[in-house]
Parts: sequence; structure tokens; C-alpha cells
Amino acid sequence: MTEQTRADRTPDLLYSEAEDDLRSAVRALLADRAAAPDVIARTESGTPYDPRLWESLSAGIGAAGLLVPEELGGQGATHREAAVVLEELGRSVAPAPYLTSAVVATEILLALAADGGPAAVLLGELASGGRVAVLALPFTTPPGDAAAMTGTLERTVTGVAEAAAADVLLVPTADGLYAVETGGDGVAVQPLVPLDLTRPVATVTLTGAAGTRLADAGPAADAVGRGLLAGAGLLASEQLGLAEWCLTETVRYTRERHQFNRPVGSFQALKHRMAQLWLELVSARAAARNAADALATGSPDAPLAVAVAQAYCSGAAVRAAEECVQLHGGIGMTWEHPAHLYLKRAKADSLAYGTAGRHRASVAALVELPAP
Repeated sequence: MTEQTRADRTPDLLYSEAEDDLRSAVRALLADRAAAPDVIARTESGTPYDPRLWESLSAGIGAAGLLVPEELGGQGATHREAAVVLEELGRSVAPAPYLTSAVVATEILLALAADGGPAAVLLGELASGGRVAVLALPFTTPPGDAAAMTGTLERTVTGVAEAAAADVLLVPTADGLYAVETGGDGVAVQPLVPLDLTRPVATVTLTGAAGTRLADAGPAADAVGRGLLAGAGLLASEQLGLAEWCLTETVRYTRERHQFNRPVGSFQALKHRMAQLWLELVSARAAARNAADALATGSPDAPLAVAVAQAYCSGAAVRAAEECVQLHGGIGMTWEHPAHLYLKRAKADSLAYGTAGRHRASVAALVELPAP
């Protein structure tokens, strides 16, 4: 597809039959392995990750290799299919390192694997689900952050998402990108107390750690930027799935809960709030699908599509989760109901890969309008 054709192409926001089939498979798996009581129990235990769930999702369904071409050991799919998986993970707030490993780390390695070498080998291991890799940067790092490629292998990085589940850290430095084994000497991963218990963060300290050089500074910077862009764009799909669950569950509950011999959902004030939320989700779906489609087709407008999606979906997910808690009344405030997991995930996601304000500033710069 030529550059001109990509620019003129109309985005496809609809789901294909293959994407619907993938959704059904992932949803069935998560219903069996990551139902709300199971997720709550695992977060309370302090060990949120379920290795069997990750094995089934990554290797059984093949979701870990969706972005990887078949000749490199993957499924040869696109960001559109990965977005469907993330929608379902958002619906269940399942503790799985999919966004950080199967999207961000995989996208970085894809940019470096054309010539073979250690990046291609590691990419194949990620695609098979045999290993998990995460980018050793704070989860809040936005695309295009110049500070991403600084420092050395002697460093401490705080707020690395899902580092505790990783086998390999991708460490960007001023002179290139390195792969560092988390179980090696000189590597310490110290868990932090996160707001979102389903996506733990940690402080990573490297002191004399040995790393495999994957790329020099120039290619590494481009690859890391590509990974962060894909992460921000597909995070919108996770936020969409989260928001859709919140609205669906709230509508169900307000139909069943009665006051004054009527379903509380029949009260006009509540109907208006849910209708407004539905309108926001329609727009969020369009923005998230547009970002996934732009990434999948290599559109030159991908940075703009991603910035728009994050600027909108971030707030929509938080509002949906807040309404879910409030409209559930007293039960929505309890630890036993999963609403709090969705609110915490939405709040944490609103900071991931750049805040909504940062992305609004990006939109202004990309379309050459003065930022507010």
C-alpha cells in the first residue's frame, strides 16, 4: 500500500468475522479463568497473575503472536485483532501482561527483527508465549518522550508495569537498547503498592547487570517510539472494553434493583445518566477502532489517531467506572463487588502512556493548532 493510498484510505471501524470469532474465544477463556471472584481473590492474595491463564491466552489461543508475522513465529494478524483481545481483557480486568509484552515489547522487537539477530530470537519467544518482556520505562511514559533514550545500564526505574511477570527487560539507554534477564545478577525488581492491583508496578534497579545489545541508539529510539505509540493506541481498546462492561453491568443492576416497587433504572434521572454514558461509549469505540485501524495499516495519520483516542477514551473509561460505582449504590462501595477493580484500572490507565492532557497537546501540535 503506497503512502498516498494510506492517506486517502477510509478507516474501517467495523469488526470482521475473524475478529468476532477471536472475541468469542477470548471471552470464553476469560469467563472460565478470570471471572470476577477469581480476579478479586488473586489480587487479595498478592499474586494477581495466573500462569495458566497466560499460557492459555498466549499459546493456546495464540494471542501473544498476533502482531508477529508467520515467518517469525507469529499469527500474522494486525493491531485490529490485538485490539479485540485488549477489549476483552478490559472487560474482565484480567491480570495478564498482554499490553506490555504482546503489544509494546513485541512492537519494539518487530522494528529491530528484520535483520535477524537476538531481537528476532526474542521476538519468536514472545510470540510463542514462552517468555514475557516489558519495556523498562515508567508506565506513564508517552510516545515521543525524548527522555526515554537516556541513561545507562546502571539505573533505577520506578513504576515499570508488570515487571514482576517479566522474564526479560528491554532497557533503553543513551547508546542503544539492551535485553536484560530479570533473573540475572545485578537485577532487582521491587514490587510497589499500586492503585490498580490487577496491573502491578515495580521499581527496577540495575547494578552491574549484563545485557544483550539489540540496537544502536538511532534505531532503538525509533523502535521504542513505535512501541509506545502502539501501546497508547491499543490502550484505548482496553479502556473501551472496561467502559462497556461498566455500562452493561450498571444497566443490568438498575433493571433488577427495585425501589418504591419500581426498577431504579426506570427513574428518569438515572436513565439520562446511562444514556449520556452510552453516547460517550459510541464515540470512544469509534476513536479506539480508528486508532487500531491506523496502526494496522501503517497510516501516516496513526500518531494523530492515537492521540485522539487517548485524549477521549481515557476520560470516558473513568466516567463509566465512576458511574458504575455510584449507580450500584451501597454494594458498589464494597470490596466483594468488582466495581472497584474497574475504577482503579480506569484511573491507572488514565496516566498510562501519557495523560489525556498530554495527548490533547499532541493533537494540537499535529494539526498545527495552538494548544489551550
